Parts: sequence; structure tokens; C-alpha cells
Amino acid sequence: MRIDILTVLPQLLDSPFSASIMQRAQDKGHVEIHIHNIRDYSTNKHKNVDDYQYGGGAGMVMSIEPIAAAIEKLKAERNYDDVIYMSPDGELLEQSICNTMSLSKNLLILCGHYKGVDERIREHYITREISIGSYVLSGGELGAAVLVDSIVRLIPGVLNDETSALTDCFQDDLLSPPVYTRPPSFNGWVVPEVLLSGDFAKIEKWREEKAMERTIEKRPDLLD
Repeated sequence: MRIDILTVLPQLLDSPFSASIMQRAQDKGHVEIHIHNIRDYSTNKHKNVDDYQYGGGAGMVMSIEPIAAAIEKLKAERNYDDVIYMSPDGELLEQSICNTMSLSKNLLILCGHYKGVDERIREHYITREISIGSYVLSGGELGAAVLVDSIVRLIPGVLNDETSALTDCFQDDLLSPPVYTRPPSFNGWVVPEVLLSGDFAKIEKWREEKAMERTIEKRPDLLD
């Protein structure tokens, strides 16, 4: 998979992709992540990428020209499964979306900033708008990092144990059951006996029951 990200602040994305699973995924050749500075496509001598909004009002708007130039250049080099705009009014990111996007070959992600992008970019270039929650960030970079992480970890070969992702929260519309590790007793707090029994049928049944209990308690909306 190849992921291209357009941003005015590329330095914000250095850290999320240079450690742990994201770095290993790139080192193994499972994903290529390319960060593009939108300012490089500005024809303004000051490399400005924003301007005042028509009709007045607070906040600057990202200009159409440099964004369009960047998207056009990248689209001329390859076909993208989706051109994504990170936006608070996009569709809420869900595990099912991550699962689908993990099958993509090429993704292009646009990070908004300031008051957002010229609406004509959204109308003519964007194929999908994604939100990571009902709140506003200073820009789309952190949202893009969340989206990329949630997708890349699902690519076969990225995780050391490929079955791990299949038992994550939300994969079956349930929260994950409780998990424990050594020691079996700490401060008098003990691991449930069933997990130490070696009876995998009973363990699986216990996990299913606990997953349902936890979902009912914490996220009953998932069962609607």
C-alpha cells in the first residue's frame, strides 16, 4: 500500500510514522508513507497557502491553487482508491471503514488547516471525508495519523501475530474482553481461574460472555 499525505505542517507527522508498528511496517515494505508539503506547490513568492474568505468572517481559508496542483500531480502518477479529506464534519471513523481501506492500494489524504479548504476542493477532488470525532483540532494532521495507524496495522504481515487485529475491539461490534498476564496473583488480586484451566472451549465462552458484558456496560450503542 502507498499513502500520500498533503499538509502545510509536515513536521507534525514525523513522529507518528517513525516508531513502533508504523516504522516496522515501512521497513518491511508493507506500506509506503509519503508526506508532501502543500507550500511546495504555491506559486506565491512568500509560499502562502491561505487567504481571506469571501463574504468576510473570522479565520483564513486554504487556497485552491496549491492544493489542486498537488492533487493533480499525484493523480497523474497513480490511481487512488480514495482522495480523503480529514474534516470534523466527515463520516465518523469506524472499524468497518478501517477494514475496507486496509484493502486499498493507494490512498491520498488531505489535511485541512486554518478555517478549512476552499469548498471547490471538496466538491471536485475529494471522494471521502473522514472525522475522528465530534470536536475540532488545529489541523487534520493528527486525524490523518490516527487514520493511517488504524489502517496500516490491519495489513497482513504488519503485526507479528496477524490474529491479534481480528480480536480487537469493534471487529465483531463488541468491546474486547478483559486480558491478564503474569503473575497469577498480585496484592491478592487473582486472575480468573478459567484462564488458567487450559480448557480453550471454556476460555472462549468466558471471553465471549465478558465481551458482551463489557459492551452492555460501556458501549450499549454498539448493540443497536
